[in-house]
Amino acid sequence: MAARVIPLTCSGHTRPVVHLSFSNMLDEESKFLLVSSCKDGNPMLRDWKGDWIGTFVGHKGAVWSTKLSRDASKAATGSADFTAKVWDTYSGAVLHSFPHNHIVRTVALSPSASHLITAGNEKKVRLFDLTRPDAAPNFMKRGTANEAHDGTIKSIIWDGDRAVGVTAGEDKVIRWWDLRNLVEIHSVTLPTAPLSLELSQAKQRLIVCAGKEVSFLPLVPNSAPTHTVTVPHAPSCASLHPTFTDRFVAGSVADPWVRVYGLDNGEEREVYKGHHGPVHCIEYSPDGEMYATGSEDGTIRLWQTVPGRSYGLWQGTDDANGG
Repeated sequence: MAARVIPLTCSGHTRPVVHLSFSNMLDEESKFLLVSSCKDGNPMLRDWKGDWIGTFVGHKGAVWSTKLSRDASKAATGSADFTAKVWDTYSGAVLHSFPHNHIVRTVALSPSASHLITAGNEKKVRLFDLTRPDAAPNFMKRGTANEAHDGTIKSIIWDGDRAVGVTAGEDKVIRWWDLRNLVEIHSVTLPTAPLSLELSQAKQRLIVCAGKEVSFLPLVPNSAPTHTVTVPHAPSCASLHPTFTDRFVAGSVADPWVRVYGLDNGEEREVYKGHHGPVHCIEYSPDGEMYATGSEDGTIRLWQTVPGRSYGLWQGTDDANGG
């Protein structure tokens, strides 16, 4: 008999949760951390069990993106208050605040947290040197164009192994940037504008949701073929399991359900109800034991990859511990 699926609910936000991001694996005791971005303007830090650690207080508008540094000692946020901020995750103090001329939709930190890249409604990609926070930022250049994209930039990824940034814009283009030379080095045009772009560090894949398709692009252009599946429910977000090779999870733009799909053909394998509004963001934990979802209903929910196992606050009740 299948184990009953009981998600854990993380409350605290008062508006829709629009982005989630796990840290890398840390030490054995703390495992990993989770940060959430919310339209209430108060990004939150939680431990691996979902327990609240702290709230980063200082933004005056919706926070669209929050990312942790590789060692989780710093966090970066991008907000509708036209600023990007860098925080100390131990004290919650603001270390740097960088003004922009429009909404900052997405941010990313370099592996050593020495640099920050930002993007958003200005259609520009800025690179800040955090060792010289008073210096003017550098801008990515795309030929003779004044902007990096011809539409709002929804997401940005930092490929730390190669000093490359990847952006997704409402102009239907995914662009790769050489962060040392500040120039575009590759691009892929999609049939429709992407809703989300996320990185599977373990699989070195970019996960893009656009229309009714989920595409898995190689992080390094042309290093592997792009794999695309069509799913029955238009995906709002998706995440690739870090170790299993056969599945991904996705939210939908039109309903509050969470679905597990087969990676080969996009067949629907599992469907779960827990949220009371569309799921805006989803991500597997770095150990693959669970995934987190953030919703229009203002909550974060944690779901087990294999229901019934003893893990975190879940107490195993059946034979699922055997895999």
